[in-house]
Amino acid sequence: MNIYVSNLKFTMTEDELKDIFSEFGEVESVKIITFRETGRSKGYGFVEMEDAAATKAIETLNGKEIQGRELKVNVAHEKKDR
Repeated sequence: MNIYVSNLKFTMTEDELKDIFSEFGEVESVKIITFRETGRSKGYGFVEMEDAAATKAIETLNGKEIQGRELKVNVAHEKKDR
């Protein structure tokens, strides 16, 4: 399952995000989205995990304060064509 995570602290690394989700199960991939020009975080990213672990992570982490920011954690939906 692909998970959308927003309201990340701009200094959070992909390794830190992976560590947060790892306590719920094996993390397949982590990607924090950055600005192309500067490489600075946009404050959101995606985590891929097995479905059962992902569901537990979403239930537990949505609304939880991490590094001073209240995370928003939901199932990621496919990007729609514009």
